[in-house]
Amino acid sequence: MKEKTGQKEEKQIVPEERDLDIEQKLTALYALQCVDSAIDKIRTLRGELPLEVQDLEDDIAGYDSKMEKIQAEMAEISKNIADRKAAITDIKAQLKKYDKQLKDVKNSREYDALNKEIEYQTLENQLHEKRIREANALLEKRKAELEKMEEARAERQKDLELKKNELDEIVAETEKDEKALMEKSEAYQQRIEPRWLRLYQRIRNNAHNGLAVVCVERDACGGCFSKIPPQRQIDIRMHKKMISCEYCGRFLVDESIKAKAEEIVENDK
Repeated sequence: MKEKTGQKEEKQIVPEERDLDIEQKLTALYALQCVDSAIDKIRTLRGELPLEVQDLEDDIAGYDSKMEKIQAEMAEISKNIADRKAAITDIKAQLKKYDKQLKDVKNSREYDALNKEIEYQTLENQLHEKRIREANALLEKRKAELEKMEEARAERQKDLELKKNELDEIVAETEKDEKALMEKSEAYQQRIEPRWLRLYQRIRNNAHNGLAVVCVERDACGGCFSKIPPQRQIDIRMHKKMISCEYCGRFLVDESIKAKAEEIVENDK
């Protein structure tokens, strides 16, 4: 009985089986990374568009606010012009009255007083006309500004509609893809030992690009691009143990593991 147990224990540490086990773990981890990276890509794509839509909506709101102020200013200018025109009408009526009174004056004092009043009203009339010209010039300027803003707002509105349509299409398309990828990710996680999965998730959460498993590329880590010593690269290709980058902690795999994992993911579509 003891002899059988010993044989069983010896069988468990046969190098070929141990190597195959490590290879399977690395392949499963890289396959999971491929799926999770695809999910990240979808979320990144979707994450940029809402920001662009929000920026365009903010721009349009800004144009609306500025246009409202200009329109209020134009209304005030128009009212000022109308008031001055009414004042000119009153002055002209008053001047006609004074002209008539001049014919009936009885002494020089009354004559001088009327002339002074006529002179004053004439100056007032000229001032109103000058202010009206200035107001009309300002009104034309504000009209030009308003037209330019309306054109810019129309362009923003056009861009907004395009971005919204694009976002709606991406959401419609990616929701289905994301759900399928999430299901695949959960299935792949079941193939990985809990301790390795926890480590994978911790590394992934701390990595700015979400990469926890990377391939050695040009003698360097595919995550942080730190150089990997030749002997360590040999160990990585041997698949005898799980090897992490000494600098960033990411799992390291070689091209053969990458190819197998990508084939698995491709065949699972």
